[in-house]
Amino acid sequence: MTETEKNTVPTDKDGENGEKPSFEAAAAQLEEIVGKLNSGTAMLDEMIALYEKGVALSDYCRKLLEDYEGRIEKAVRRSAKPGNE
Repeated sequence: MTETEKNTVPTDKDGENGEKPSFEAAAAQLEEIVGKLNSGTAMLDEMIALYEKGVALSDYCRKLLEDYEGRIEKAVRRSAKPGNE
């Protein structure tokens, strides 16, 4: 997967101004996709497109979680410094 593909998030259900969805919105979209794939009612082309979109959403959620984890670790390090009680 190229760097561009890693940063591509499906635009369905994005905010009004095209901003990227929140973690919760992306996770909800991913759950919806899984439901559609599990239903077995989609044609093969649609299933492949849904799978690709699901992978992009999964990568996006993983990146958000990594970013959040880094922010938490940074906050913990700051609070652990002497004088920050």
